[in-house]
Amino acid sequence: MKKYIFSLAVALLTLVSVFAQNDSIVKAKILDDGSQDAEKLYNSGIADFSAKNYQSALNYFNQAIEKKANFERAYFNRGTTKFELKDYAGARADFERAIEISPSAESFFEKGQCNAALANKTAASDDYSKAVELKSDYAQSYYYRGGIKFENEDYKGAEEDFSQAIKFKSDYAYAYNDRGSARRLQNNFEGAISDYSQALSLQANLPFTLNNRASAKRKKGDVSGAIEDYTAAIKLKSDYPEAYNNRGSAKFDSGDYEGAIADFSKAIDLKSDYSFAFNNRAAAKYKQKDYKGSAADCSKAIQYNPSYGYAYLNRGIAREMLREDEGACADWKKAIELGVDAAKNYSGDCQ
Repeated sequence: MKKYIFSLAVALLTLVSVFAQNDSIVKAKILDDGSQDAEKLYNSGIADFSAKNYQSALNYFNQAIEKKANFERAYFNRGTTKFELKDYAGARADFERAIEISPSAESFFEKGQCNAALANKTAASDDYSKAVELKSDYAQSYYYRGGIKFENEDYKGAEEDFSQAIKFKSDYAYAYNDRGSARRLQNNFEGAISDYSQALSLQANLPFTLNNRASAKRKKGDVSGAIEDYTAAIKLKSDYPEAYNNRGSAKFDSGDYEGAIADFSKAIDLKSDYSFAFNNRAAAKYKQKDYKGSAADCSKAIQYNPSYGYAYLNRGIAREMLREDEGACADWKKAIELGVDAAKNYSGDCQ
């Protein structure tokens, strides 16, 4: 067995919240006094929708469409109502009908929202593209298309779309946040920090943006600045396990292992199956020479995530210190099977 030990810090993983929540669905305006029955029913539907009486609104829009088969606005708003009722397939069908009657950027955008809700990202992206073809300054469409590119790991394309969203909506805090994340994942940490800061100047109460900016600062080596931002995120959202985990990682970087353990423990209190936090706490316990506790935390990480290769690697290292050579070798073998090449540095003397 090798008797030198690599630091477990290699396995400290940081989770960040990178993609902002959906904006509200665009809603049509009430028509002026309409003398026709269909328009009266439509306006009653709009009133009920505004009051969040969605089922009643749906009934009025149904009746309006029965009276006027090509009532494009009624289809649009019935689709909006179905979306609120989580009938995404039904909503999509209504937006498709609205597009057949009179194509509009708004209908393509809402259809894209339905496809996104139905996990059809390719179709959603196509819809957002059609929306910007019809309305080149449609900030929301650029933003949500950028979100899909981000999820597909096309960070450069995502950055470009978020930039377009910002161009046409300069106070779009979520677009600044998400462009910051796209830049961070391209190792443009200065640009990321600038974007996160701009998002916070527009909307100060965004804990996920503070968490993200902290992660960018940590990547730059500004550990104290990272801890400050993680702390601010926790102040805004006290039940934020990712921020506690990430602050613990930053404290680990600074050599504050007691503080790191306290933060990882709080993250676990908030999220009992948080495998990353168990693994990270194991690393801090290892630094304090609590090898038994370290191995136990790695076992918990594996319990909740059986494919967590670094937890096997780290448990093997802790087991070696406990002179459990057979168990250590078994763990390193499993880590290698799971694609953790670093485990090969430890398994050379294993049979």
